[in-house]
Amino acid sequence: MADRNTVAKDGISDAGNQRKSPRKNKYAFACAILASMTSVLLGYDVGVMSGAIIFVVEELKINHVEVEVLMGVINLYSLVGSAMAGRTSDWIGRRYTIVLSGAIFFAGALLMGLAPNYAFLMFGRFVAGIGVGYGLMIAPVYTAEVSPVSSRGFLTSFPEVFINLGVLLGYISNYAFSKLPLKLGWRLMLGVGAIPSVMLALGVLAMSESPRWLIMHGRLADAKRVLDRTSNSKDEAALRLADIKEAAGIPAECFDDVVKVTKRSTGEGVWRDLLLHPTPSVRHILICAVGIHFFQQASGIDAVVLYSPSIFEKAGITSSDKKLLATIAVGFVKTIFILVSTFLLDRVGRRPLLLSSVGGMIVSLATLATCLTIIDRSHTTLKWAVAMCIASVLFFVAFFSIGLGPIAWVYSSEIFPLRLRAQGCAIGVAINRVASGVLVMTFLSLSKAITIGGAFFLYTGIVCASWVFFYVLMPETQGRTLEEIDQFFGKYTKWRSTARELEMRRNKAVVNNGGGSGERCKEGMNISN
Repeated sequence: MADRNTVAKDGISDAGNQRKSPRKNKYAFACAILASMTSVLLGYDVGVMSGAIIFVVEELKINHVEVEVLMGVINLYSLVGSAMAGRTSDWIGRRYTIVLSGAIFFAGALLMGLAPNYAFLMFGRFVAGIGVGYGLMIAPVYTAEVSPVSSRGFLTSFPEVFINLGVLLGYISNYAFSKLPLKLGWRLMLGVGAIPSVMLALGVLAMSESPRWLIMHGRLADAKRVLDRTSNSKDEAALRLADIKEAAGIPAECFDDVVKVTKRSTGEGVWRDLLLHPTPSVRHILICAVGIHFFQQASGIDAVVLYSPSIFEKAGITSSDKKLLATIAVGFVKTIFILVSTFLLDRVGRRPLLLSSVGGMIVSLATLATCLTIIDRSHTTLKWAVAMCIASVLFFVAFFSIGLGPIAWVYSSEIFPLRLRAQGCAIGVAINRVASGVLVMTFLSLSKAITIGGAFFLYTGIVCASWVFFYVLMPETQGRTLEEIDQFFGKYTKWRSTARELEMRRNKAVVNNGGGSGERCKEGMNISN
């Protein structure tokens, strides 16, 4: 069995020569892409409802409270799917759970597309929400389990990419079907969401099963084949195999094709260590994970995405066509900048990208709130203020997508210890969805109570608080091994001194080992993360 030092060195040599042998990484990349595409379902629902609601209100004559509930309740429904996904994936496998997610959303989309009234539409939202919850929970787990260690951060940012792609597709669907008769248009907008779910389910069947799930069910030979295809080197595959075997209670010297597994990963004691009696390090990690997911949604992003036609209407754009075209621009900008972010995460680092992103969001929100307030109090059309509102919305979603959007998912998947990762990430997803649901279900009422400009001034204050939270409490994780990451937590504001001490030790190791070998060792540490 390969030891960790050997794997780190060989991992660097293989990772450093990925251009010579890209096939394995391409296979892992393809699996991560297909798994992450489940996020398209959530994105499509968010995007399409922003435009469809205009026509739903016109036909079903619902009030603003019913609109809020209809728009935001899917986030709360998704908690049901997320809660069920863990046990389901242990039972039928990660791959078939993703297929199940697509099938449930397919049924929900059809129900929404055939809805004759508000109650039936709400039932369709409930079914679709369960499918979305399954996808949100299982996609990051599968991606983390198949990804090679050297590109895990890059690949785990993909769910956010596909959420944005789904939002854009939803906006395009709104515009494409907006000219149809009232009773047909919005139903097609919602019903067409069944198509990507079918394509996703068929594509996922071509993926390999998660190696962890295979080993937990005693299928060592199948797991080894998957690890060989998704690792950067044979030694890295051997190390990953040994770690999972240890977690499953399989002796290290056992190499049979199929074995009987007596110890399952039941999560026993995990909730106690995570919530009831956490160590200072785990408590700090949990605060950071909960904080970044809360602030991601409390920033007002889903209000901007879902209610963008209403925001543009308040800004002075009254034509339905122009409002829908403006929302397409929002979706396009979000998609472009999330793609840019995937290439910056491992180059710039988490903290610089996050703090810059949130800083830009503060300026954009403050400008949007000011311009909306000026327009609301003006008795004439102010073209400059309308243009500033549109520009502020576009800048806001761009800054969100380049930093806070993807980093919330990447950061929370990195910082939890391996034993606590699944449950810790589940808490993050729950906070994320509850915050989003509350935000969306209160936006219209909040706008009526304190004006739409006042609502965005409130979001500006929340984002300012988030910048302070991120700056003070969240260490940089880029290029750190899992062992190093753990050292930064538990000290709260004193993590910077730990980083300096670690750099001093690294520099000393470079001097003692010589320039070339020291660099090699340093890169090897990065690869092992």
